[in-house]
Amino acid sequence: MKRNQLTVFLVLLASYAFCAFLTYALFIDEIIATAGIPLPDIGVSNTVIGLANAGIIIVFYGILGFAGYWFANKSGLPGIYRENRNWRHRIATPFILGALCGLILIIGDLVFTPINGFGHFPHPTFPLSILASIGAAIGEEILFRSFVFGLWALILNWMLQRFNNNRPVVLWIANVIAALAFGAGHLGSVMALAKVTTPSNLNPILLVEVFLLNGIVGLVAGRQYMKNGLVAAIGVHFWADIFWHVLWGLFS
Repeated sequence: MKRNQLTVFLVLLASYAFCAFLTYALFIDEIIATAGIPLPDIGVSNTVIGLANAGIIIVFYGILGFAGYWFANKSGLPGIYRENRNWRHRIATPFILGALCGLILIIGDLVFTPINGFGHFPHPTFPLSILASIGAAIGEEILFRSFVFGLWALILNWMLQRFNNNRPVVLWIANVIAALAFGAGHLGSVMALAKVTTPSNLNPILLVEVFLLNGIVGLVAGRQYMKNGLVAAIGVHFWADIFWHVLWGLFS
């Protein structure tokens, strides 16, 4: 990585690890109560559990992030951020798009709640909701945009290199794949909340809700990733979660 890009990525990674530490050290009881799944007593303090999770995040997401940056270089993507962009592209545009995505999530929740067989999705209480928004935005964007999007962009670019002017098609196919993976990545928590063991036991409308709403956020974040890099994608995701989990969670 270039030095500046490496520095930004490491700051993001450290921020994610610190949020995970605080989450487990301070709010693990609330997480267990929300999930409804008791954790076994392993005889260590919440602080130790938080440190262990922070260490796992640094190693696992560090590897994913470095791999994603390599994929981005090979595919002609911006990587961590596009260096010739101004503050509007790095901050203002992700905020506006993230706010719109958050409003879509709120409207979708209101529309689907009467028919999804589950009801409203729960939100973390404040201030855990802020930590959850930061952690999800950084971690999930490293996984689904930097790694999954980047990997598929590399694979599809190699597969379709015989065709001229295939780059937009390659990037949008990779974006759709990453968005679908992003939606599927939320099925575990949905199944835990609904107390079912397989996705087939979920209400089909609930499945449509999960994939549709998360897919929209994923596609918008992916579009920002291909234009302006990982920081912009994280910005979209973060502000969507702020409106959805923090603000809507406080007033719903």
